[in-house]
Amino acid sequence: MECQDYSLNRQTERENLNLNPLQRGGVLPPESREALYEFSDGYSVCDYCAGRLDQISKPSINSFLEDMANFIQVDHARSVHGAREGKFAVMHALCRPGDTVVMDGNAHYTSHLAAERNGLNIVEVPSSGEPEYRVDAEGYHETLDELNDRGEDVSLVLLTHVDGDYGNVTDARAVGKVAHDAGIPFLLNCAYSMGRMPIDAKGWNVDFAVGSGHKSMAASGPIGILGVQEEWADLVLKRSSLHQVKEVEMLGCTSRGAPIATLMASLPHIINRVKHWDVEVEKSRYFVSEMEKISGVRQIGVRPTEHDLVRFETPFFHRIAAKHPRKGFYLYEELKKRNIVGIKRGQTQWFKCSVYGYSQEQVHYIAHSFAEIANKYGEMAD
Repeated sequence: MECQDYSLNRQTERENLNLNPLQRGGVLPPESREALYEFSDGYSVCDYCAGRLDQISKPSINSFLEDMANFIQVDHARSVHGAREGKFAVMHALCRPGDTVVMDGNAHYTSHLAAERNGLNIVEVPSSGEPEYRVDAEGYHETLDELNDRGEDVSLVLLTHVDGDYGNVTDARAVGKVAHDAGIPFLLNCAYSMGRMPIDAKGWNVDFAVGSGHKSMAASGPIGILGVQEEWADLVLKRSSLHQVKEVEMLGCTSRGAPIATLMASLPHIINRVKHWDVEVEKSRYFVSEMEKISGVRQIGVRPTEHDLVRFETPFFHRIAAKHPRKGFYLYEELKKRNIVGIKRGQTQWFKCSVYGYSQEQVHYIAHSFAEIANKYGEMAD
């Protein structure tokens, strides 16, 4: 039987300026690319394993997880296959089918799926709606009060620290206080924040924190981090009765090989880069100000933006698409000519993008490119 050639080459794509928010925080530094090659085999970190991934000392996964725990201010850290697996593990350990979990109206779909897979009822704290889609602690307070008045117990409060639709940063400390005042454990989804901006789980009343290595911590996927405070360690990190060394919610072991090796190699890099988060925010605000010079282009979400993920409404580009012979594909193609990728093919009515990690000169070039395209086809928008 002959097999199709599945060879892949992303070199050309890497040479482009990629604006996809999913990928900006996951770009590997040189030292992590070296680790990727060295540990590319599936079980390459397991040569000196005595039965549990987090206890391996060569390579020093145990020391790495201690450093990671200190980095995000939790008592215990474990690698998982992604933020979604971390959320599922917490819900599975804490909750029982039929329990209620309260989460924000901007929650990622994986928060819904984790709850659904555990048989939980979901109650959402509504956002403020158009145009900011803001979520705040008062909304959580009101929702929990309403549920309490109805006699409905809540097993877990979940907050999306930075949502993936608008890039809104919600006050985790305030929501955590509301949850703790109500006596409910608090889970913070840091998929778009852990590794990009500082996280202080202890200071923010966070019982559990989950992050995404491939989305925001410069690691090969799939990998994430689950942080657990000591109060909950016996429950979430419970050992198997049949295999004493294994942790049940981790299904024994999680990431083996390239994902955890690259995350380990990237940790010094991400510890350093979160110190410059204010610079990244300023670049994003500059980018927004330049984009909004184009007629009708408007940032959606809390203003001024506090994150690199930005969503734009772009009716100007959409009107051009209605008359352009290439329809909605023209914008993608014009950007590609300028070595800019990451905007979905055919998408012109709105789009999300990020300039995280780019130099000020590159950000200026990207903004200028959008303006250049707008000027080129401006007559079609009339």
